[in-house]
Amino acid sequence: MDSFSMHPLSPVFFDLETTGLDSSCEIVQLAAVSGGHTLNLFMVPRRPMQPGASRITGFSVRRQRLFLHRRPVLTSSLREALVSFITFLRMLGRPVLVGHNIRRFDCHVLARALDEFSLRSDFQKEVCGFVDTLPLARQLLKDSGLQSFKQENLVKTLLGVSYAAHNALEDVQALQKLYWALKPTANQIHQHIFTLDSLATAAVSQAPAAQSGLCERFSKALAIVREERAGEHLDV
Repeated sequence: MDSFSMHPLSPVFFDLETTGLDSSCEIVQLAAVSGGHTLNLFMVPRRPMQPGASRITGFSVRRQRLFLHRRPVLTSSLREALVSFITFLRMLGRPVLVGHNIRRFDCHVLARALDEFSLRSDFQKEVCGFVDTLPLARQLLKDSGLQSFKQENLVKTLLGVSYAAHNALEDVQALQKLYWALKPTANQIHQHIFTLDSLATAAVSQAPAAQSGLCERFSKALAIVREERAGEHLDV
């Protein structure tokens, strides 16, 4: 048995709100919940909010102050927020971090922030891994006929309620209820566990293939250009 199988898997639900969806976006809000334990932190980003992100989340920045729906909020520095997150996790005994669609986005943003302040090793000591509820829900509800597995839709369908989505705290509180409604087994949870290091390994292993494909497309395009130029010379 591996260490994941032996671990009791206490879940902590977490979510990030960011300045946008690009690879260099920054965290604006970090929220986590486990039972009655809650963490909700805000940060003034060092880059502008993208208009689309601001419309969806309600966050805006004016004169180095963060506003949520035009009301000022208390903020921490990014480093202070990450240290607080690590301390919060330490109190909960190496939980598994659970989020919706985190494998594609949130985990990469979180890893980049941890690396910036050399906090990745400290963080990884306090968690046993991550579980993304998007593929988990798709597995558990594959015969349900659902067309959308967005968290809002799942909460509405399974719990019959709506909530203020795109606020990290509201998202994690709703996700905690959704997770228990899905009732995943320990085996199903273990099937979906991953780590920040496994994400990095996957990215590296995919890079050569992607680079190879790019080179191949470039070579074909170059060959077409050469053929067109040769045809032009023959016409002359």
